[in-house]
Amino acid sequence: MPTFSQLPSGKWRVQVRRAGLYRAATFPTKREARDWATAIEAQANHIAAGGFAPVPKTATVKDLIDKYREEHSREAGKTKAATLEMLARELGHVRLTGLNAVVLRDFIDRRVKAGAGGVTVAGDLSFLSAVLKWGRHARQLDINDKLALDARASLKVRGLNTRSKERAREPTDEELERLFAHWGGNARQRIDMALLCRFALATGMRQNEICSLRVEDVDRGRRTVVIRDRKDPQKKEGNDQLVPLLPSAWVMLEPLIEGRTEGAVFENTRAASVSTAFTRACAVVGIKNLRFHDLRHRATAEFFRMGLDIPRVALLTGHKTWAMLRRYTDVKPEDVFAALK
Repeated sequence: MPTFSQLPSGKWRVQVRRAGLYRAATFPTKREARDWATAIEAQANHIAAGGFAPVPKTATVKDLIDKYREEHSREAGKTKAATLEMLARELGHVRLTGLNAVVLRDFIDRRVKAGAGGVTVAGDLSFLSAVLKWGRHARQLDINDKLALDARASLKVRGLNTRSKERAREPTDEELERLFAHWGGNARQRIDMALLCRFALATGMRQNEICSLRVEDVDRGRRTVVIRDRKDPQKKEGNDQLVPLLPSAWVMLEPLIEGRTEGAVFENTRAASVSTAFTRACAVVGIKNLRFHDLRHRATAEFFRMGLDIPRVALLTGHKTWAMLRRYTDVKPEDVFAALK
C-alpha cells in the first residue's frame, strides 16, 4: 500500500514501495497523489510479473527514437541519422503500444511505392530493430523487439532482394593516366588530387582516413601511422589501428611531415572536397561509374598480387574477416599464373 503524508505546505507526499521498486512524489491534492500511486503500483506489478516496465500509453515511436538518438548521438553516421529521421517522420506518430506487424507492413508498402529497393528497406528495418532492442534491453520497456526483424524477414517472401550487389569496379591504368593528366594541367586545382590518389593506391586507406592522418601519429623509425577511429561495423569510436606504410607510401608521406611535429599530414584537405574533386574530374575526362573508394578496391587487389597473405593484407586495410576482405579482392586468373612464375 502507498504511504500518504500531508506536508506543512498543505501538499501531499506519497511513497510507493512494491516489488523492489521505490517511487516518491509530491502533489497539490491527495486525489492526484492517489491516482499517481495507483499507476506506479500497476507498473510495479507489471515489472514483477514480466521483468519489464509497461510502455507509457501516450509514448510514440518518435519518443523512443528521440531518446535513442540522444544516447547514441556521437556514433551516428550520415546514413544512420538520415534513416532515423525518416523513421521518425513515417512512424513517429504511432504509439508504441500500437506498433505491430500490420503497421510495419503498411510502412514497407509505402517505402516500396516511393521507389525504395529491398536493400534500402532492409536497412530501414535494421535501424528500427536497433531502436526497439535498445528500448527493451537498455530502458527495460515491455516492447516486442522482434517486430522489425520479422518484418525484415518478410521482404524475401515479397520477392524483394535484400542483398546489395558487390561492387567490383577498379580504375584502369588508362583511366588513372587521364585523371592525373587532367589534374596536372589544371592550375586552379588547389588539392593535390594526384598525390592523394597515389597515396590511396599505395595504402588502401579510405579518403576520410587519409584526410584525418596526423603528423603526431606517424612513427618515423618504424614507418607506421595510427588511423584513428577506423571504420568498423561493430565499433568505430576508439577503433584506432597501427598500420605499416609500404615503401611506395612512405616516399610520398615523408616530405609532407619533414620538420613537423603536429597537425594534419595532408593540410587543408577535407574528405568531402576530395570526393567532389574526384567526381568532377571523372565527369570532365569522360570516366563513368568510378568513385574514389574504388581506389581502395584496386589497392587491396594489388596487395594480394604482390604476394601478401590474408593477415598482412587485413592489417593494411583494416578488415576483420575474410568475408569482408574478399569483397575488395578481384584476383584474376592471370594473377594466379603470375604468382607461380
